[in-house]
Formats: sequence, structure tokens, C-alpha cells
Amino acid sequence: MRVLGINALFHDPSAALVIDGRTVAAAEEERFSRRKHGKRPVPFSAWELPGLAARWCIDSAGLTPADLDAVAYSYDPGLAEPAERMGLDDPWDHLRQEYARRAPEFLAEALPGLDPAKVRFVAHHVAHAASAGLAAPLGDCAVLVLDGRGECASQLAGNYTGGRLDVLSTQRLPQSLGLFYEDLTDHLGFLRSSDEFKVMALASYGTPRFADRLAEQVHGLGDGGFLASGVDWERYAPRREPGGPYTKEHADLAASGQRCLEETVLDIAGWLHARTGATRLALAGGVALNCVANTRLHREGPFDTVWVQPAAGDAGTALGAALHLAAEREPVRPMATAALGRGWSDEELRRMLEAAALPYEEPEDVAAAVAEELAQDGIVAWFQGRAEFGPRALGHRSLLAHPGRAENLERLNAVKGREEFRPVAPMVLAERAAELFDGPLPSPYMLFVHDVAESWRPRIPAVVHVDGTARIQTVDGGSEPLVARMLTAFERRTGLPVVVNTSLNTAGRPMVDHPREALECFGSAPVDLLAIGPFLVRRSKAFT
Repeated sequence: MRVLGINALFHDPSAALVIDGRTVAAAEEERFSRRKHGKRPVPFSAWELPGLAARWCIDSAGLTPADLDAVAYSYDPGLAEPAERMGLDDPWDHLRQEYARRAPEFLAEALPGLDPAKVRFVAHHVAHAASAGLAAPLGDCAVLVLDGRGECASQLAGNYTGGRLDVLSTQRLPQSLGLFYEDLTDHLGFLRSSDEFKVMALASYGTPRFADRLAEQVHGLGDGGFLASGVDWERYAPRREPGGPYTKEHADLAASGQRCLEETVLDIAGWLHARTGATRLALAGGVALNCVANTRLHREGPFDTVWVQPAAGDAGTALGAALHLAAEREPVRPMATAALGRGWSDEELRRMLEAAALPYEEPEDVAAAVAEELAQDGIVAWFQGRAEFGPRALGHRSLLAHPGRAENLERLNAVKGREEFRPVAPMVLAERAAELFDGPLPSPYMLFVHDVAESWRPRIPAVVHVDGTARIQTVDGGSEPLVARMLTAFERRTGLPVVVNTSLNTAGRPMVDHPREALECFGSAPVDLLAIGPFLVRRSKAFT
């Protein structure tokens, strides 16, 4: 069974390929088109087919569109209702629905040889659920999806047994935790459907003094449902214009919104556990990218294990839709890694470096050479293996730095053009993590926050957020041997088992995906060393 999954309606268009129940490729269109979140400059945010990503997935498996058994499109227009009937103000909704209805036609045009009759619609939240429940290494488990919106709902709670989903509750629009957080993001002067993580970071600088009043409009109902709509944000803090200054009121409002989100998620999870008796929970939907809420659910919720899809946002529905259709015919396997995107051979990388006429080295051990540069406080662009699927840099497309220098947070935010209040993350060997960090372990996908041990905070200040936490990535030497060797070599030189890891990109641009983009980023940003495959390019030699 060869199933191509497609996400293309609201944002983050993507494609994924499942063959014989195994996920073999997945990528977001932004990595190919270089349009962040796949948003075209048109009046409404969204229609972009992931034609480039889909063609790459098919080509990477040696297939043609005609070889596919099915194409799973992660939205079912037959389930949708007009926006006004759902209490939403969306003047472009009718165009989106028309595009969705014509998806088989558009996909056949984008992928010559594809029979449009092979395109099947999968309900948006069912696709989200499958991206968690079927991709997680949990077996039977409860599943919870929370996002902005699907066809006419914003939530799904259910249970997977033997690979089959039993839907236990849904939440009808306009009640939506995702849209609630989007509205808050917009009020605080950030981009909605893009910058919610900035609100989460800003929340750590405030106190939730508005949370009790805000909870009158945003709270769980104890039955799997919730209220979350129609908030008058001006009651709490004036709107911040993009680029304007941040006030204490803005930080306090962010903290209050974050608190209400967490409390509501805990309420829903408590109900779901009572209904299912499950000990394991899989999460998906854009709200599941809120690692602070995930951690509170892990600490205070009723489930023993909480697993989050690394591409929890809409991009992940391409994978979920494909897994859902595949599971109707055959057993499917959990995803073994998030490194599902493009990669290049050493010889391909060498040819690109030679074509760029850049002086490069080929050290005996690139991991040791990078560790030495980091120990000398250099910033390293790290381009290795296949690209990650999802928004997190997990040691394949990363910027690395020394964690023991507090000023490296400011250096990296300057390199990337980011707000000064945003943290950077540490990567650490899985077997060392418990010595430094208290939280869900292992944590390979950077989807939880961990308390940093008091004794370690002054030793790794670059990765400690203002609230004493860090969003860590644990590294398994079995699956990530190169990264593990680099971490071990860095500790031998510095005594620190942690390296700063943030995504290899600059503000407003998608994460670097192609070697050409790595070279462009290295050339335009104050980065000291580019480690690309087994090769090194030094700024001191390349730009003299």
C-alpha cells in the first residue's frame, strides 16, 4: 500500500509518504518554496498545494504518481459548514471550501499521471489524531487533538485500540483554544497562526494576574468540552502594534492566557482519562506545540505517558491522513524519527562546495572539530543528514553554540534577528539529562520544558530561561551517533554535557533545507564555522 498524504488548506502545506505501513518521507512545502508556513501574498491565508514536497516524496521512493494506491487529503469539505453559521468572521472561507472540493483536480494537475479518483478526503481532526495515535510508539492509547479549526470543530478526543480510532468527543466552533491563542497572539502584536510560541516565551516574564477574570470566558466544562471565544482583550491590556514596545501588561496578559490554556487542557485530559482508563496519551494539533502546557499536563495530568507528534501543527496532518488510510488496509508502524526530509550524499555536498569556490576542510572527525570550535566560543552552522519534519531543529539543521556564556543568547538572537526575550534550547545526551534537567525524559523532539537543576544554572546560563526552565532535546547515541560524538567531545573540552541548539535560519525565513541555503545563511550571518556533512568551511578562510 503506497499512500501519499497531503495538507493544503489553512497553512503549513506538506506531504508525506507511507509505504507498506512505514513512514518513508515527509516535508513541508516551505522548505522547497521558501515561503514561511506556505503563505502566499494573497488576500486570504492559504491555498498552496505542496507540489514540490509531494514530488520529492514520490521521487525519493523511486515512484511515479501513477504508482500511488491512494492520496489522502487532510480535510473533508463535505463536513464543513459556512463560516457565518459557525460564528466565525472569515470572508475567504467560501474560497477555501471551493479549493478543497477541487483538490482531486488540482492534485492531478500538479502530479501528472495521478488518477484524481485515488484522492480521498480524511477529516482534519481524524488526520491530526492519526498523526499522534498511529505514529506514537505507544500501542493502544488515548488521543487528544486541539487546534484552531478543522471543518466545523476545534477539538477531538478519542481512543485508539488495535489501530482503530473511537471518537469520544468533539468541540464545535467557534469555541476554540487554538483561535483563542491566535487572537491573543495578534493582540500582542505578533503574527497569528505563526507566532504563538512568542506569546509562550513572553508569558514567562509576566504574572497571570488576569487569569481569574479571563477564565470566566475560557475554561473546561468537565465533559470534554470547553468555552474559549469572544474575549475582549482591551479589558486587560491595550493592543500592541507590531514592532512596538512591550509593557508589563502585555507580559501579564500573555501569562494569563497561557494559564487559562493550561487549565482548560488539564480539564479535558481529566475527562478523557476518566472515559478511557488509558495510561498513555498522544497529542496533536497546533496547541500541542505549546511545550509549557504539555509539561504541566505531564506533571499534573492523569496519564503516565504523554507523547506529542513532532509535527503537531497542520503539517502533521499530511502524515496522519496517509497513516489513517494505510491503517484501513494493513498494520502501520510508529514513526522512528523526525528526520524524514531531504538529504544529500557526501559527494553531492563536495561538488556543491567546489562549485561555490569555497575553501573547505575534510577533518578526520567532523564532530571533534566542531566541538573544538564550540569550546573556543565559535558559532557553528550544522547541516547533517536528512532534514527534520516539523518546526523544531533536532540536530540536522541547527545553529550551535557554547552554553556557558550568557551572552551567547544575545549573540544567537542577533544572528537570527529574533526578539530578545526568546530562549534558545539545549541538547544533551539522553543518559546525562536527568543530572541537569527535571521533566519528561527522554525528550527527543523538544516538546516539553524542564526545570534546570540549581547547581547547573550558573554553568549553562545561555540555555536557562527567565523562569529557570529549558526546552531540552535529549540525544540518543544509537539513532544520532554524530550528534552524540559531538556532545561527548565538547564535554571532554569544557566539562559541560550540553550544547546550545537553535534552528538554522534567520528571522522570517523557513529553516535551511538545501545545501545552497546553508551556504547562503553562512555567508550572510556572523557564523564562524559551517559543518556540512563531513566538510568544514571557516569564515576566517572563506571571507578574507
